[in-house]
Amino acid sequence: MSDKKLSRMIIDFCRQKLPEALTEHEIELMQRYLALLVSRRQLPPYLGHRPNWPQMAEESGIEVARLRAASRLLKHGLEALIREIPKLPPPEPHLCRLPKPIDQSKRPKERHSTDTLVPIPRTAHPRPPCGSSKSKPGPKPRPIVEFPQAASGSWEDPADFPTALALHMQRHGDSCWQLCRSIVKPVEAFDRRTVQSWVSGDNCPATLESFEILRRIELRYRLPVGYFRSKLSVTNRSTRSLRKLEGVSTAERRRLAWHLPEDFDLRSREERQEIIDWVRRVIITGTTDYRKYQAAAMKHRFAIRFPGLLDQSSVRNRAPSDDPSITRAARYAGGNICAPPPLMEEMRELLAFKMSTLTAVGYQRTGMWGHETASQKLEHLGLMLGALAAAPDGPVSGYGVPIRNLTLALLAFPAVWDWYLRWRERKRGLFTAWEVDMLRTALAVTRKETGWLRQNPKLAEHLDIIPGLISEEDISRANNCWNLVCDEMYTCASRLVKEIERVARVHRDPFEPILVVLESESPLGEYRKITEEISQSMPDERRYPVAAAEGLRSFLMLRIGLHSGLRQKNLRQMLYCPPGEIPASERNLSDLRRGQLRWNTRENAWKVFIPSSAFKNANSSYFGNKPYQLRLPDLGGLYEAIERYTFARPRLLHSATDPQAFFVKTVKKTSADAAYDQTTFYEAWRLTIQRYGIFNPYTGRGAIEGLLPHGPHNVRDVLATHILKKTGSYEQASYAIQDTPEMVAKHYGRFLPQDKAALAAKILNKVWEHPA
Repeated sequence: MSDKKLSRMIIDFCRQKLPEALTEHEIELMQRYLALLVSRRQLPPYLGHRPNWPQMAEESGIEVARLRAASRLLKHGLEALIREIPKLPPPEPHLCRLPKPIDQSKRPKERHSTDTLVPIPRTAHPRPPCGSSKSKPGPKPRPIVEFPQAASGSWEDPADFPTALALHMQRHGDSCWQLCRSIVKPVEAFDRRTVQSWVSGDNCPATLESFEILRRIELRYRLPVGYFRSKLSVTNRSTRSLRKLEGVSTAERRRLAWHLPEDFDLRSREERQEIIDWVRRVIITGTTDYRKYQAAAMKHRFAIRFPGLLDQSSVRNRAPSDDPSITRAARYAGGNICAPPPLMEEMRELLAFKMSTLTAVGYQRTGMWGHETASQKLEHLGLMLGALAAAPDGPVSGYGVPIRNLTLALLAFPAVWDWYLRWRERKRGLFTAWEVDMLRTALAVTRKETGWLRQNPKLAEHLDIIPGLISEEDISRANNCWNLVCDEMYTCASRLVKEIERVARVHRDPFEPILVVLESESPLGEYRKITEEISQSMPDERRYPVAAAEGLRSFLMLRIGLHSGLRQKNLRQMLYCPPGEIPASERNLSDLRRGQLRWNTRENAWKVFIPSSAFKNANSSYFGNKPYQLRLPDLGGLYEAIERYTFARPRLLHSATDPQAFFVKTVKKTSADAAYDQTTFYEAWRLTIQRYGIFNPYTGRGAIEGLLPHGPHNVRDVLATHILKKTGSYEQASYAIQDTPEMVAKHYGRFLPQDKAALAAKILNKVWEHPA
């Protein structure tokens, strides 16, 4: 770089950076001072690794305090001069002068037109010619001592990492430059400025390379192993590594990174593969048979989708194959197909029939569907129709019905159901309650007087011949006597329900992921360990505000779920009313079918208020048409966490619209909405269990050994089983999860014979402990 180019860089630097801290007059003095340093090939004065501000003030004519105030901006320009001046050619002999030192007491406030210049009081050190044995300018470096002696005297151990590192560097007489010279190997690319950023608190170690440097510093200062690591604030982030994993994509690497040990890159190839296999099997997917089946099934999607149907949005009146946007959507869904317009219209009529407040004129019905039930039925019917449409020679092994021939009228034919039930058995290897539920849907739509299918004989006009399923004779019978066809289907479905109920087995055991919790003496106490692990791993809110907000959200999800036993829907849709605001009325909440977390001024406590209409079992005897109210206890830092989350919640929303729900997603560039839905809330809970719940023997993190990933619904199993083990009462267990004793006995409580015997023995053994 030439003198002129470097001088122009100095001028640009002074004009762009320094106006934030210096006046125009001071900027001109600094600009001339730096230019004269360049012309004399003189390095800026330094004391150790810091600029010598008093000497620089004397030579430039700027007050010391003003230079120190601008130190953050000036240091970049001074470091650039230190790098570039030694590269310049020797200077031409001429007189270089600096501004005359100014008497600070007589310093004028206005800018002077002239300034007296004096020669630089130090001798310049021109660059020696190539091959010369002359040493470099400046003081000679100190000799490297492997274990420097610490200064005598007592010292207090600081709590934070930057202060502790600066203290021990000062005790041993090390600057950042000297420390790096002593511990960094010549082949390693580790900059002393990294250590400077650690000391200043601008950065902290987060990579494997940085942790290795910390280990060497601890060894050099004869400190305990892990001394500096223990003072680092929790970041809630995985350790960054540079090694690429064979056979692991970048996206999967991000999911795996949290669960890999810090010394992963230093381990052998066999050990690394063993760790990855364990994380994939136990943490990412889980080891249950159902999880394995589900992971394999998700690779080949085949369902018929009805986009926007529940949102009452418009649907394109074009065939899927002719609509490029729908084709992209189908590819994005992994093979799922959008329904053709006639099928879409049929499904819209079915949903309107089952979801409208009042039954349409000319129709009869029993019961109605809520939004969640309708969404579930839509998905189940889409899977059935998708199986019929899938190619027979493909991985799904469907029937190959053309998409244009799909119609809800197919639900009225026993041959269709016979093929579908046998296809489900081949796919899973067993019958489950899922098939029974589907057959009950067939019973509902073909029931006399109130069945939607029976009341729409016009659907028979949409039938086409499907070899092996629908013949020309079947179509003729359907057009001439639709009621007879529905009667045959109703009779067939009633028989099949009884036959399948007799042989149905459990494919997804809901207790299996949390079996280690349910088998403990105190299931609730065991599950509580996860919340304690989250508290201990909470990152520093000042350095990692978003990560801290996410940690608080995970903590409160589990804590409120454990206190209330709410279903996922009621927990994720719960609104929030901060202290000082008027809570929503019961009528408004009933119309919304949502609950609210509110501050009760009279009781000075947080309360959960949910109208009975918001519950899945709203007609249960548990409610009696009365709202659900629960006072949250101020235990285990719950109220403090709610208050902190209240202030941290806007960090998750960023600039997105507030959905008014208590729990909100972390809004990112790809986020369309801050509100959780059924899938995203389940994934948020499952991610919390993966990070904090499952004990990882390779990292030492996690609360419970043997736990597997699961969703929020399992909390109800934990609460019911805990009360059963402590009291033996199904009725008291039902109180904890807003249900009936019959439902607890059938679905939620894992009350095994040994648990019952242990509870009875506890009472009987008291006779032997205290004989009469």
